[in-house]
Amino acid sequence: MRLTVREALRSFRRAPVLSLLAVTTIGFALFVLGLFGLVALNLRATLSGLAERVEIVLYVTRGTPVEIVTIAIGDIQAFPEVDEVEYVTEDQALERARQELTEFQGVYSDLETNPLPASLEIRLKPGFRDNEHVTAVAERLQGFRFAEDVRYGGDWVEKLDRLRSIAAAVGLVIGAAFGAAAVIIIGTTIRMTVLARGREIQLMRLVGATDGFIRRPFLLEGAIKGALGGALALVLNYVAYAAVSRALFEAAFFSAGQAAAFLLFGTLLGLAASAASVNRHLPAT
Repeated sequence: MRLTVREALRSFRRAPVLSLLAVTTIGFALFVLGLFGLVALNLRATLSGLAERVEIVLYVTRGTPVEIVTIAIGDIQAFPEVDEVEYVTEDQALERARQELTEFQGVYSDLETNPLPASLEIRLKPGFRDNEHVTAVAERLQGFRFAEDVRYGGDWVEKLDRLRSIAAAVGLVIGAAFGAAAVIIIGTTIRMTVLARGREIQLMRLVGATDGFIRRPFLLEGAIKGALGGALALVLNYVAYAAVSRALFEAAFFSAGQAAAFLLFGTLLGLAASAASVNRHLPAT
């Protein structure tokens, strides 16, 4: 193992320019893939933020006793889809309208009676904020006798579902395309490194070195270059993220776990590309 590590590191000293070129090429290939990952990450966060605004409003028939509404809140809270139920009284609804609709301040101040009904605002748990579950909960709420009206913005929820489906499909296709391009670029880069040392491989085989002995330093070298390229890509991605956050809007960056997975992906990609290149080259020597 020590000899394998020493031989892998020695290759960096023998051909520093070629090694730097390989790491840089891998880094920029993974940088493009990482940029797409950041776009997908922020798009998903945006859609999740929109989904958090999905709620169902049940308007309570005027004159309904508070005790009945309180019992109903417990029943609704027991729905598997429901996360939170908030009771908004008639007075709270009027006060909220005065604060949010400032252009009608004069109208609200002249009212002799409160025209706004009490309501129940129902928010759903993550995973249940799609059109199917929202519609199902709304239909159950309509079964309560005191329910004067139930509204949930069905058209808006349906459009949000469609947007999520489109984003997932586009993300899968583009992500696969970027991933395939990165694999091809990295594979070609590692293959250039292996071909440049073809004479060395021939000499090693002439002195009786086994294919496994020859292959291991190249595999480790490919893994190291993949890891270094992944680290370079992460640095470039962070620079791009910081620039966007400073100039345009507050964006999200990879979590520690996601960054570690990205580095591992680069390492495995370099290892796989090196293995494929060495396996192709060894039979020809």
